[in-house]
Amino acid sequence: MSIPRAEYPRPQFVRSEWLSLNGEWEFEIDNGDSGLDRGLRERALEQRITVPFCPESPLSGVDHKDFMLAVWYRRVVTLPSEWSGKRVLLHFQAVDYDTTVWANGVEVGRHRGGFSPFSCDLNGVAAPGETVTIVVRARDDYRTAQPRGKQATKYAPYACLYTRTTGIWQSVWLEPVADVSLKRPRITPDVANSTLRIQQQITNNRPGYRVRASVSDGDGVIAQAECRADLDLAVNLDLRIPEDRLRLWGPEDPFLYDLTLEILDASGAVVDRAESYAGMRSVAIDGLKVKLNGKVVFQRLILDQGYYPDGVMTAPTEDALIADIQMSLDAGFNGARLHQKVFEERFLYHADRMGYLVWGEFADWGCGGFGPSHDHQQMGITYATQWLEVLERDYSHPSIIGWCPLNETWQNISDTITTLDDATRAMFLATKAMDTSRPVLDTSGYSHRVREADIYDAHDYIMEGFEEGLATRIERYSKVGEGVVYINFNSDKGQQPNSVPYNGQPYFVSEFGGFRWNPKEVSTDFEQRDASWGYGSDPESLENLHHRFEKTCDLYLLNENMFAYCYTQLTDIYPEENGIYTFDRKPKFDIARIHAIQTKKAAIESAE
Repeated sequence: MSIPRAEYPRPQFVRSEWLSLNGEWEFEIDNGDSGLDRGLRERALEQRITVPFCPESPLSGVDHKDFMLAVWYRRVVTLPSEWSGKRVLLHFQAVDYDTTVWANGVEVGRHRGGFSPFSCDLNGVAAPGETVTIVVRARDDYRTAQPRGKQATKYAPYACLYTRTTGIWQSVWLEPVADVSLKRPRITPDVANSTLRIQQQITNNRPGYRVRASVSDGDGVIAQAECRADLDLAVNLDLRIPEDRLRLWGPEDPFLYDLTLEILDASGAVVDRAESYAGMRSVAIDGLKVKLNGKVVFQRLILDQGYYPDGVMTAPTEDALIADIQMSLDAGFNGARLHQKVFEERFLYHADRMGYLVWGEFADWGCGGFGPSHDHQQMGITYATQWLEVLERDYSHPSIIGWCPLNETWQNISDTITTLDDATRAMFLATKAMDTSRPVLDTSGYSHRVREADIYDAHDYIMEGFEEGLATRIERYSKVGEGVVYINFNSDKGQQPNSVPYNGQPYFVSEFGGFRWNPKEVSTDFEQRDASWGYGSDPESLENLHHRFEKTCDLYLLNENMFAYCYTQLTDIYPEENGIYTFDRKPKFDIARIHAIQTKKAAIESAE
């Protein structure tokens, strides 16, 4: 039987030895979260599941859509004997939500957070050549506040909320490492100095040990750097690329350099080695312009939520990840807001190699006053903690050109600073402390709380008649260059302002469009839709939909003071039928026409 999702899970930090644990596991639903008392940790489990697919998904073989307060997994594995002399790490790419892991009855790990990876060290519990019984309990209480993105807190998907994901939903795997070993590096491109800067963490500092890094292209090694590994928990290595070997990463030329990272012992022997890659690119702000490698590139973004009919939040295959990016490129988009889900690393790898611009985002919709995640007290600690794990994982991907830790937070400005204000600022400051090389948007749409945020935005769907709404928006965005911008709710009659004032940052509309189109059923009465929905009144025909798409894209594309837009959305998802493609990835429109509409030269690009 073939292993599902058998590709290497961590493509930017690759060791040659590893073992996938995807495939069949014992499984049991624990509806009352009483499994520990009932002995589920010690006994065989009653069902079977295919990992890495969540039990709500058809691909898991369980296909259980009802609530599950906890689920259990069990698998017996023999650790490869050829790994002798090394310690074995058990990696989980993502488990939703509160996870405990036992190996041979010994607790080896706990982790809270459904979107970031964690590892368990099996040293002292099981050695290479021995058999280990792995037991996992994942608790996921839908009634409590947690970062869950768009997962529904009712039985079925509704409105903007979709099928839940419980338990393991990304790859599980084993890896042997030496006692002195590399940790994941932070790779920072420094285009101004034609240098790749590598901050390399190390486990255990031994006298005489050294760290070495090499960068190469198709013509061989370009540069190498080496330093002592026995003085610091992390070392810094600079790899300078000469002018004749310099290629800047971008949508038109997504060139990736190969990196080799090594630790050498006192005799010069290599004791640990990993392969990586990097793209040389810069992101800068010049007034209202956002520049890539010193040039304005208008960001034609699509909202991508990464759901699949058969895998829920897990792509059924590696090819499905590639296809989603290619579908977006075919339609003329050059990037995406990766919305309300932390996408798996394999997606970011393909974005890197395909030159696809993305904004990294956390899964926190509703935490600011509505929706399923509303708990300001918990948000302040849990959200920032989990977001930092995401930043650590994804820091080195060149395709990520900006960060957006929050989405549609919603609070009024008053004389009292709230917990949500503190949490919003904490997540912004944590992002800036972790990464000074990318712009940070404090929250996408609604309540901007951080005056020094690098970017400012709004969400703006036409909910009234289309032509009337379009005319309103032409006027609304006519004075961006004069510092007059649309701010969600601040201008609405009877509403107390939500956001701090606009301060001249680059500005864009990060959600718009969302027109519903279902060839099988077209309703013009917004209130009467019961099977599916989109934003505003339905287009009367496919021709009318193309007209709407062009006019709304032109509104932002041809505004010389806007650097980007983001259209909702790539695919239909459950009750939403506002995608460019259907949920099963079939085109709904004339994709060549959509591509032509978007690939006009943007006004801000022409203004250089």
